[in-house]
Amino acid sequence: MLESMGALTGSPWIYAVVALSVLLDVFLPVLPSGVLVITAATAAAGTTSVAGAAGSAGEVPQVPSLLALILSAATASVLGDLVAYRLAWRGGDRLDRAIARSRRLTTAQERLGTALSRGGGILVVIARFAPAGRSVVSLGAGAAHRKVKEFLPWSALAGVAWAGYSVGLGYFGGQWLGATWLGTAVSVLALFMAGALAAYLMRRPADAAATHATATAAASAPKAS
Repeated sequence: MLESMGALTGSPWIYAVVALSVLLDVFLPVLPSGVLVITAATAAAGTTSVAGAAGSAGEVPQVPSLLALILSAATASVLGDLVAYRLAWRGGDRLDRAIARSRRLTTAQERLGTALSRGGGILVVIARFAPAGRSVVSLGAGAAHRKVKEFLPWSALAGVAWAGYSVGLGYFGGQWLGATWLGTAVSVLALFMAGALAAYLMRRPADAAATHATATAAASAPKAS
């Protein structure tokens, strides 16, 4: 598979495949868009190593290809976020009822609205790494009718950060461990670990707020005589 991906990396089709996968990822979080980006970057690293070893005249490293990979993944990420945001914005009462039935979406919507209004949209960046976090945040921002100027810059930053991290994992993993299944597996594991950390960071403020609210309610409750 890595050999086939290496051949595909040399053609424009790899960027279209990556872009489509990342674009649809916001609606189908089960799509392995991150794995695809890492595999493509790992294959590019293997191609770079072979080219460097050959030392033929006119051969250049695959850095421009990696930059194009980052650009296509980041652009598709932002476009997918905006599509989900707009659909949620126009979702109406039906979508509002669906969100109200989901504790996760309701909590994310409330926290996101507070974060964006205070200029703390770093939550959008963190959520981009968490499993399904991108979907929750994009839909939550649209359903809450947050202004696009509050959401879009953070979405762009999140897309660039995620794409750069994923491509970097694949490229350096391929450089250090070779364009093999081992290099790809280690890079994918690092991506999943970042996702687990992001999910933890997203839950932690909510848990802290719930604990604080419980403590406040207990303190204000009338004591039995």
